Amino acid sequence: MMDITIPYEYGGEQEFINACVRNERWAQKELYEAHYSKMMGVCLRYANCEADALDILHDGFIKVFKNIGQYQVGTSLSAWIRRIMVNTAIDSYRKTVRQRTEDIGEAFEVPSVDADAVSQCTEKEILIAIQQLSPSYRTVFNLNIIEGYPHKEVAELLGITESTSRSNLVKARSKLQEILAGIKEH
Repeated sequence: MMDITIPYEYGGEQEFINACVRNERWAQKELYEAHYSKMMGVCLRYANCEADALDILHDGFIKVFKNIGQYQVGTSLSAWIRRIMVNTAIDSYRKTVRQRTEDIGEAFEVPSVDADAVSQCTEKEILIAIQQLSPSYRTVFNLNIIEGYPHKEVAELLGITESTSRSNLVKARSKLQEILAGIKEH
């Protein structure tokens, strides 16, 4: 089902999507405003800063409006838009990251997470910590931990090996521990 409320006079979800396909500004505005904040949250997890997240968000909405005719009415519009935002973030990552991190063989053991310290962090503190990760670590962390992609799929999406994906995740978790511990010390 669609995740925004459409006034009855617009004829329901199919008519709303058709209005978006016809580039009717009222429908595009409604769609944008209804999904802006949730999708901005998705983009912030992949970006270095709010300005980069806005770029990803706007590029993502351009793709949404360009491809809205491919949306299957009756499925989750929010999930469909989220997928586009994640793919746009991956495209952004590919454009900006040229280097690959070392293989898992060079990864180090990470001590277990202090669950108590992490549980004391606010959502904003965790987001700030994620944004401090390198683009490689941040993207693997988001795709694997937040989005639930297996390492094989992360590797395919990013053009890296599965072992590099695993290595980046281990390092991302370690770096997040350091960052979050530093936040709680202050």
